[in-house]
Amino acid sequence: MSNERFSEVDAWKTNMFLYNAALKEVGTKIEILNEEFLNVHNYNPIEHIKSRVKSPESIVKKLKRNGYEVTIENMVKHLNDIAGIRIICSFTSDIYMIAEMISNQSDITVIQIKDYIANPKENGYKSYHLVVSVPIYLSDGPVDVKVEIQIRTIAMDFWASLEHKIYYKFEGNAPLSIWNDLKQCADIVEVLDGRMLSLNEIVKQYKVDSDS
Repeated sequence: MSNERFSEVDAWKTNMFLYNAALKEVGTKIEILNEEFLNVHNYNPIEHIKSRVKSPESIVKKLKRNGYEVTIENMVKHLNDIAGIRIICSFTSDIYMIAEMISNQSDITVIQIKDYIANPKENGYKSYHLVVSVPIYLSDGPVDVKVEIQIRTIAMDFWASLEHKIYYKFEGNAPLSIWNDLKQCADIVEVLDGRMLSLNEIVKQYKVDSDS
């Protein structure tokens, strides 16, 4: 193996190490915020957290799809979702609260926000996306690493999981009838999330009234 090839392998290993470290760093911050909220407000806004680093195959496909040469430099510069964290919560009101709590962390820098809840995608996809950078402190100093954070309700996540399966099953060319059904499901999810939030607010108010 040539020295150049060794260098590429080392660069790949280093960047994957950094992305995994960034996931741990951001994941720990989110867990601490959740535990603090539970202690202070006796309420747990986060149902569960999922994290992953994109596979090499997915990275290559996305670079090619976006018209970039497959290099480590392009991967780091142009892909924001190599390290990804998904936060699942119960209610739509929790989504913005969690996003604000994360954004207020002093060592987290918000690079990009995409609010697909206020502005859903045409197919009905809804989620709140944050791209942030977090410093990873190494022996020779800090390195800023990007992490994409997706925040959505349980119902939104269920819908997105099905949409993902359909997209890859048909390689993006599913029959129109399936896409129409999926869009109708997205409309149902919106109604369900709204009614669940309203019911939760009623229950909270009832508890306040009964305690007074």
